[in-house]
Amino acid sequence: MIGIVLVAGGRGTRFGGTLAKQFLPLAGTPILVWSATRLATLPDIGSFVVVAAPEEHERCRTLLAPLALPLRLADAGAERQHSVASGLVATDARCDIVVVHDAARPLVEPAAIAACVAAARSSGGAVLATPVADTVKRAEGGVATETVPREALWLAQTPQVFRADVLRRAHAEAARAGFVGTDESALVERLGLSVRLVMGSHLNRKITTPDDLAWAEAIVAGFPHLRL
Repeated sequence: MIGIVLVAGGRGTRFGGTLAKQFLPLAGTPILVWSATRLATLPDIGSFVVVAAPEEHERCRTLLAPLALPLRLADAGAERQHSVASGLVATDARCDIVVVHDAARPLVEPAAIAACVAAARSSGGAVLATPVADTVKRAEGGVATETVPREALWLAQTPQVFRADVLRRAHAEAARAGFVGTDESALVERLGLSVRLVMGSHLNRKITTPDDLAWAEAIVAGFPHLRL
């Protein structure tokens, strides 16, 4: 079975206002619902854990009720890593694959999610990512000191998918060492294990600022096949 951990603990401080970004509307539907709907296309989902601030649990439950998911709620932590760890605790122990996704990536494509799951089943871990297209500079004090070769550089996205035993071990080892990483693959890499990169899409952009949301609105308006 597949366990989903949908990370929705962000406060959305860069947006201003009182509503966190994952609850803001995209084409009239909350971003959280977009992301959950995409993930719900996977077969054999054993548990669907949404990690959110405790005061937002009821909102999440209400918004996602129409999807009839095997929904569980977990408390968000101070860092993303802590939130994912909380979601893992709430994940059904029978799930052999865990899919971790940021709620703020509403336009991830179902085919890409499925490809990432397939890669993780065969290799133990996989993440969606895109090659770096722009020239990369290393700088000190606002002055370029080096042009970094970009051929081997990729931008990690979510979902990040792992065998459940691998991800649980990675989190346990990181907690024991006091290590905090920026994503799940960083924790798995610390174990000396390889993580497959699966080609993602620039559509799978994280909604972080009002400009990102305006971009997503334009994309959805221009490409009807992306709409829910």
